[in-house]
Amino acid sequence: MPAEKKPQRDEQFVGWLERLARAREGAEMTQGEESRARAALATLKRGLGRPPGTALEMYRYVGPYISPKDPQWIINCYLLVAALFAHHPLPGGKGSMGSVMAEVKSRMDSESVEKRFLALLNAHHDDLPRHLRHAVSLANSKEVPVNWRQLLKDIKNWNNYHRFVQKQWARDFWSWKNEPAG
Repeated sequence: MPAEKKPQRDEQFVGWLERLARAREGAEMTQGEESRARAALATLKRGLGRPPGTALEMYRYVGPYISPKDPQWIINCYLLVAALFAHHPLPGGKGSMGSVMAEVKSRMDSESVEKRFLALLNAHHDDLPRHLRHAVSLANSKEVPVNWRQLLKDIKNWNNYHRFVQKQWARDFWSWKNEPAG
């Protein structure tokens, strides 16, 4: 798939997730659409706590957004974001996970948030789903929205040699000036 198509696909994917959340709430949808959205989110949520790609029923919903030519690690990025979104289907986040975690910290006033954030920053790619699940759970508990588009992009770039994603998250977390993430 040409490089210029990937952001469009990512936008369509996250837009679809957000439509599921609106449909789940019954926003201008029929009862059947609301029911299908709830079923889709329940299926996607089954991917939490499992290695990406092992909850095969998720492919029914994520399949239209992946290509047979995609390497498994790209497919896993979509599956991970879908499962995390299903756990915390609150759209409208801004910034990176660093911004999200800074907002969570301000609402909890707890040093444990910073420790969890450090563990997330230093997570090996294989451990990233577990650390993100904890971070998204914290965001969910404090009703802090996540920027799902940015998270998908960041997960795809997690293994970059220069660690630009981790550096941006760190800047966003420690330079945060009491501006809400959502």
